[in-house]
Amino acid sequence: MKASLLLIGTIFSLTGNICCANDAITVVANTQDRSIYLNRQEVRNLFMGGAQHYGLHAIVLPPNNQTRVLFNTKVIGLTEARIQSYWAQMRFTGRKRAPHEEISESSVLEYLKNNKGAVGYLPAGITIPEQLTVIYSNI
Repeated sequence: MKASLLLIGTIFSLTGNICCANDAITVVANTQDRSIYLNRQEVRNLFMGGAQHYGLHAIVLPPNNQTRVLFNTKVIGLTEARIQSYWAQMRFTGRKRAPHEEISESSVLEYLKNNKGAVGYLPAGITIPEQLTVIYSNI
């Protein structure tokens, strides 16, 4: 009986790790400075319109995109509703503008390749063109 419970526990822990590995996010920038590597709080500030010193501008995916949901949950730490409310308030007061939105991961990659200073998030494991720099990963 104990052996069966141990086996079941092991299976659940292994599948949990597989699940979580698929939830990894990579933040990529079009920057000449290959030494930039941000921590989670710096990435959060960048995507929430906070001050940062690298001259980067954020690119996001649409609200219903699974990669955006993962990014909001794992990196930003807020629900989509809270983020939308925040940006509505920023627009209303004229303090900040929401990040540029692209329709898919492939369009984010194209935008990043063609726009210096652009930074966006992608699912970990996606092939990153060599002219782009990984500046954060939650793997």
